[in-house]
Amino acid sequence: MIDKGKRYKFATLLQPVLHTTSRARYVGRVPIETIVGTTLAGYTVRGKVGEGGTSTVFRADHAQHGTVALKVLRDKLQHDKTAVARFLREAQFGARVQHPNIIRTLDYGQSDGDRYYLAIEWASGEILDKHAERSGPLPSKEVAEIMTQICGAVQAAHDAGIVHRDLKPENVMYDPASGHVKLLDFGIAADTDAAPDQRLTRAGFFVGTLMYVAPEALSGELVGPAADQYSLATIAYFLLTGTLPYTGKSPRELFSQLLTQPPVALNKAKPSLTFAPSIEAVIMKALSKAPKDRYASVSEFSAAFSLAASDTPPACIRDSAENKPGLFGKMKGLFGR
Repeated sequence: MIDKGKRYKFATLLQPVLHTTSRARYVGRVPIETIVGTTLAGYTVRGKVGEGGTSTVFRADHAQHGTVALKVLRDKLQHDKTAVARFLREAQFGARVQHPNIIRTLDYGQSDGDRYYLAIEWASGEILDKHAERSGPLPSKEVAEIMTQICGAVQAAHDAGIVHRDLKPENVMYDPASGHVKLLDFGIAADTDAAPDQRLTRAGFFVGTLMYVAPEALSGELVGPAADQYSLATIAYFLLTGTLPYTGKSPRELFSQLLTQPPVALNKAKPSLTFAPSIEAVIMKALSKAPKDRYASVSEFSAAFSLAASDTPPACIRDSAENKPGLFGKMKGLFGR
């Protein structure tokens, strides 16, 4: 539950940005990194743990919530209406969807120093992308266990009318010791019931990460749950093979392939890897270009993949030279949002 003393209505949180024309309130603010060792909205900031395009993440302690991950909107975006709306929408969606495999939203608001913040639970483990690069390709049964949890989280979001739109290994926390998964980052998620004038993405522009985005998203139109299923199948493909279903070496080439070519069949991803026909069939169906040709829901895709993996003996042949992190890791920066 969100602390009622800290909870704000979405419109109220937007009001200072939507109705303030002067930027004077932001002048003289100390750089965001200097908040380490200080207290922000009751959170004692212990250290910086990462940053993205819109926010910086810190480890912080709170009297009620304990250790949390504290996301703080970057200073240059504090007066950007769209950036603030996305940041607060992430908090709103995170509070709206409750699931054991979704990072819990604990608190959000605006501090006395005018910084927008979001406190989420501190999850143990590591980013799934890092685990896959170090330990992959992963056995099909381990992939099935991971995907079952991610799919459960995504289905819960769909049931609440939310499409994630940015599913990728970098947005999943994975604890190899316990096998537990936590889905992160609803920053560009969309409400399927939202009116067109409530969209934060301009028509004709797609959001997400090109390597994992569904082909229909490239038109810039608002996508549905089937687009998340496509992204989940791409994650499974990557975990199984260490590569992706499209081989474009640049954003332009990848964009063209997504629109005009079929994905590389799972059994052709790497000469050193083989998979049961049942596993390949499930993955390739979920990677169909037309949303209508995929499974009816994420839960159906998850059930089909789990069944195929449970009936399949380990068949991956590992080649240590091929599986070392290399070009794929270097390329990721080109395609991220």
